[in-house]
Amino acid sequence: MSSRGLGKKTGATIGTLAGAAGGMSAALSGAAAGAHVGMGLGVEAVPCMPPLGAVAGAILGGLSGGIAGCAVGAALGEAIDGSVLSNCRCLSCGHVFSHQRA
Repeated sequence: MSSRGLGKKTGATIGTLAGAAGGMSAALSGAAAGAHVGMGLGVEAVPCMPPLGAVAGAILGGLSGGIAGCAVGAALGEAIDGSVLSNCRCLSCGHVFSHQRA
């Protein structure tokens, strides 16, 4: 018997993409809000750095969001594998079935 893990793989992929998009969006909107507040206060430390900070923030936000989304998606997919999908395959005949855990 081998485990296919379709739900876990699919959940991890979808979670990674959604988390990365959400993390990048949040980082960019935070950078834009920070730049707006900084300009309103008259703070202009280094005029060429805000775009670089926004890009770095978007990259780091995307990475952290992708990691979190992957973990949540994999856990959800594993739960679906165990309760809904036929997750097991017989190695000798290829039959696909659900394995009931005690």
